Amino acid sequence: MATLDLQQSVYELVTAHPEVADVLYEIGLKDIKNPAILNTMGRFMTIPKGAAMKKVPLVQIVAKLEAKGFEVINDAGN
Repeated sequence: MATLDLQQSVYELVTAHPEVADVLYEIGLKDIKNPAILNTMGRFMTIPKGAAMKKVPLVQIVAKLEAKGFEVINDAGN
């Protein structure tokens, strides 16, 4: 099981685990599939910051990632 640290940037997480981009896209974070945005904003944006910005509940994202087999650490609930 891969561990995702939500304190890491979106860029770092997607680079290490490309399938994370698919999960975030399915949830509604469509910009994740734009390489220019991933390479700029993604380098300092975290999943919790992106969730807040797009008004997607973080618990929904964490649940989806866990359903895909990831262990999520450093979400506000841990």
